[in-house]
Amino acid sequence: MNKPMNSFKYVKTDQAYMSFFENQKWQEGFLQQSDKTNISLSATSLHYGQTAFEGMKAYRTKSGHIQLFRPFDNARRFQDSCERLVMPAYPIDDFVDAVTKTVLANESFIPPYGDLSSLYIRPFMIGWGDNIGVKPASEYLFSIFVTPVGSYFEGRALDMVTSDYDRAAPMGTGQAKVGGNYGSSLLAKKIAKDQGYDDCIFLDPLTHTKIEEAGTANFFAITKDNKFITPKSNSILDGITKRSLIYIAKNMLNLKVEETDVFIDDLSNISEAAACGTAAVISPIASITHQGKKHIFPYHETMGPMTKQLYDILIGIQFGDIPDPDHWIKVIK
Repeated sequence: MNKPMNSFKYVKTDQAYMSFFENQKWQEGFLQQSDKTNISLSATSLHYGQTAFEGMKAYRTKSGHIQLFRPFDNARRFQDSCERLVMPAYPIDDFVDAVTKTVLANESFIPPYGDLSSLYIRPFMIGWGDNIGVKPASEYLFSIFVTPVGSYFEGRALDMVTSDYDRAAPMGTGQAKVGGNYGSSLLAKKIAKDQGYDDCIFLDPLTHTKIEEAGTANFFAITKDNKFITPKSNSILDGITKRSLIYIAKNMLNLKVEETDVFIDDLSNISEAAACGTAAVISPIASITHQGKKHIFPYHETMGPMTKQLYDILIGIQFGDIPDPDHWIKVIK
């Protein structure tokens, strides 16, 4: 893989999108140059965690086009996340239109084709206005900002360690992309990094015997008998990158795909392991340490051959080098 233009850090861009929910309806959205806003000290987002978000990217193709990857899927998942926190749905078409406007308003920040960098897009909603007491807000802010990014893990194979902490409760908010899930992951990630690991592996909250997530990314693996496996659970985020890889594995690489339990004690059956997500794209996992025992995967210095095929097809679609397989791409310029 080529080295990206920059790492995964915030860079202020030209304009952000803002829309307010007031008097039981969404007001007309607008673009503003500032990346700051004023918020009430009593807002529910600050005290009760009423905040949901999405992660997306815009890509520049070899021919100079700008395109989004599965934006309508992000819009639908965003609605599901907001519903889980009793926040008003933002209309799907309006969501995609707002993303499009924000990206085009910051077109000069979209990295050039060829260095595997992209424009990261962060739509979010927060409880807004003056509130007190544990109840949903009556006003909300929907906003979008963008920033140019490279790889979240800079293309390295990762050494990971299982955590004793849970990312989400069995019937909690694990399937939703809400702020609380990420706040609860910070201590586990800090402990892992303090111990010299790249990130942590979260196990299932009921039994602590099954892999659920790789830090803040989904987990998948290739077994020694060449199956694509990925955890299935009510407390795992329904990743759009993972959905795409399942499709690619099944329909383009003719692999047997299983969404199933992935037991931490069965790592010896795995030849390739990886974290996947919008930020991570596909980041190979070199090893997982569990209860003091380090398991090193056969392909641990770089991507395994099947993971590399999945990666090449995924980014080929995202950057326009491989035809769109199933209405995933929206060309916006």
